[in-house]
Amino acid sequence: MRETRTSAGWGHLLGVLVVAPLLVLPVRAAADVWRAPALLPHELGTRGFDVLASPGTRVGEAVVTSLLVAVVATCVGMLLAWPAARGLAAVPAGARPALVAVLAMPLLVPQFATGTGLTTWFLRLGLADRAAGLVLAHLVYLLPYAVLILAPAFDDRVRRLEEAARTAGAGTLARLRFVTLPAAARPLTVAALLGFLVSWSQYGTSLAVGGGRLTLPVVLLPFVERDPQVAATLSLVFLVPPLVALGVVAAAWRRSSVRP
Repeated sequence: MRETRTSAGWGHLLGVLVVAPLLVLPVRAAADVWRAPALLPHELGTRGFDVLASPGTRVGEAVVTSLLVAVVATCVGMLLAWPAARGLAAVPAGARPALVAVLAMPLLVPQFATGTGLTTWFLRLGLADRAAGLVLAHLVYLLPYAVLILAPAFDDRVRRLEEAARTAGAGTLARLRFVTLPAAARPLTVAALLGFLVSWSQYGTSLAVGGGRLTLPVVLLPFVERDPQVAATLSLVFLVPPLVALGVVAAAWRRSSVRP
């Protein structure tokens, strides 16, 4: 009982540390005048939203591009990560760390450096400044997370269940529908959510590969130094799709936990 209370206390503390910085965003977005060291804004207004609504900011275009790229990259990433995760799970335990290290290599390099290297190839392949190029570039970061999250779902227990279903006469599609997908449902939703978030928040790679194609992080970052109020307002816009995706995943988990 005591350990449960301690764990709950640490969980609440972690939640406060995560949420506290976000609570400042609505205040900063509404603060037309807020000079240090004042704790509260001097004047409130809607200037931040007015700037975003102006045609020159191109926020709508950036949101559409970011959503399109993130959704497509997530779908393609899940299709590629599924067989890769199965293959990684089947590798002997002794050889697995080396493969994981190779798989994680893109995560160890600064995004802009990787994007610059990709641009060299994409220019030759005609993929620079195109949505398809952005999707491929985001997959470089999305796939390692997806594969590493999915791989534990294909453990010996799942393989035994698949073999039992095969022995009972279940075909490939039946095994996938009634055995593999239910067993891997939760890791799959977590991998998809994290993949969406990774693609949605890409800045360096999008800037290097996307060129003239605006994504929301590319629009947001210059305002951080130039106009904090607009940056805070854009950050609120930036939070909406991830929160919606998180709500969808949480609802799916809740339905799966109460299903008889």
